[in-house]
Amino acid sequence: MRLQSWLFLIPLLANLLGINLVLVSGQCQRDQQSMLLQLKNSLIFDSTLSVSLVQWSQSTDCCTWSSVDCDVAGHVIGLNLSFESISGGIENSTRLFGLQYLQNLNLAFNSFNEAEIPPRLANLTNLAYLNLSEAGFTRQIPIAISGMTRLVTLDLSTQSFIGSHLLKLEKLNLSGLVKNLKQLRELYLDSVNITANGDEWCQVLSSSLPNLRVLSLSSCFLSGPIHSSLANLQSLSVIRLDQNNLSSPVSEFLADFPNLNSLRLSNCGLYRIIGLDVCV
Repeated sequence: MRLQSWLFLIPLLANLLGINLVLVSGQCQRDQQSMLLQLKNSLIFDSTLSVSLVQWSQSTDCCTWSSVDCDVAGHVIGLNLSFESISGGIENSTRLFGLQYLQNLNLAFNSFNEAEIPPRLANLTNLAYLNLSEAGFTRQIPIAISGMTRLVTLDLSTQSFIGSHLLKLEKLNLSGLVKNLKQLRELYLDSVNITANGDEWCQVLSSSLPNLRVLSLSSCFLSGPIHSSLANLQSLSVIRLDQNNLSSPVSEFLADFPNLNSLRLSNCGLYRIIGLDVCV
């Protein structure tokens, strides 16, 4: 296994084992710093509200910037630009897509003004964590996302607005999105318009994501009943299916997930409770 793969596994294992770990970063590589500064220049953001971007400067090592994580060789492996008041420029951010060592990317809680998710994100082949939640992206989820085979966490969730779902699966259905994401552990698609029946979405998830731990599909226009194949996902610790139209009894197998500690089924048309403390 390559060095960078081991470097990624260290914080992941530390988190699983409950160990507090401080990673040592190397001095930023010159080309990495140059790409980040060019990324800053391509983005449209409010400098009066920005916390991190506004402080990026040629005069300081990029590995010391609060929003940037580096490996010991000085390659940028983590980039957290959440809450940075970014409103545009992402589709032209060529340098972002050139950060080939990047493993974690967080663009959550920005305002991309109904831009589409850039398909070129798939060029970041080492990404394990991708968070685009509440970022103002809209329309079709690009097929390219399905090729990001190293993803462990995928978050495309957003708030549900009456009569409007900002992201949708249309040309790319749920199966097309997740079938290649075999390493996925956490899937957040809240308020993405999926529109699928119980036989479809349950069997797709159970056959494609055997190690899934978090399943969050609130307000996704899912219908029921919940198919028994979902019980194959024995690693699930979180299930959120509220605000859908499941229109069926609560399935008894929901009580049999050995690791389940959070279950949300409110306002989804379930009309019978068996051994579960759930508000419906």
